[in-house]
Amino acid sequence: MSLGEHIFARIYDRFSAQAEKTTFSAHREALLAGAEGDVVEVGAGTGANLSHYGDGVATLTITEPSRPMIKRLERKLGESPHEAKVLRAPAEDLPFESDSFDTVVATLVLCSVDDQPRALKELRRVLRPGGRLLFMEHVRSEEPKLARLQDRMNWLNNLVVHCDCNRPTLDSIEAAGFSIKQLERGTIEKAPPFARPLVVGLAEA
Repeated sequence: MSLGEHIFARIYDRFSAQAEKTTFSAHREALLAGAEGDVVEVGAGTGANLSHYGDGVATLTITEPSRPMIKRLERKLGESPHEAKVLRAPAEDLPFESDSFDTVVATLVLCSVDDQPRALKELRRVLRPGGRLLFMEHVRSEEPKLARLQDRMNWLNNLVVHCDCNRPTLDSIEAAGFSIKQLERGTIEKAPPFARPLVVGLAEA
C-alpha cells in the first residue's frame, strides 16, 4: 500500500466535490434508480453512490481494491439506509460465483482498472442472464481532434486522478458480450477538455 494511495483516498471527496455537484450526482440519482434485486457495485471508492440506491435493491454488495478507500467507504455506510457487504477485491478478480447478481454498478471505475477487458468479462460472468450493467464513465471522445488531445494528455490525467481519459469503454463493453440498451452522452462540467466526455448507460448481459 503506497503513500500515494493514502493521500488520494484522503483528498478524493474534496477533489471531486465540484464535479459531483455539477455533473455526477444527478447522473447517479437517475442511473441507480434502475438498480434492482441483488446488486454488486465494483470499485466503490469512498461510497458516492450509497445515498442514491432505491427500494428496488434487495441486497447490496460492494467491492473496492484500496484499503484506504474502504475505510472511508465504511464510514459512509453508517449513514446509509442500506445494509451492505463490503469486500476488498479488484474488478478483474471478483470473489463471486457466476450468475450471482441481477445488477452490476460501475461508475468512474472502468477508466482506472488495470485490465479493462478482463474486468468487463468478470462483470458479465457474475451477472445472471438478462442482468444489467449500470455504468457512468468518462471516455475517449468521438471527435478525432479531441481524442488526439486525450492521447497526448493522458499521462497528466493519470498522474493527477489515477485513471485513463482515453479508453474506448463503450467498445470494450460490447466486446465483452453486453448489449447497450440505453446511452446518454454528456460532459463533465468545468473539467479540462480532455477529461470532459462522459457516457451514462445501461447494458444487458
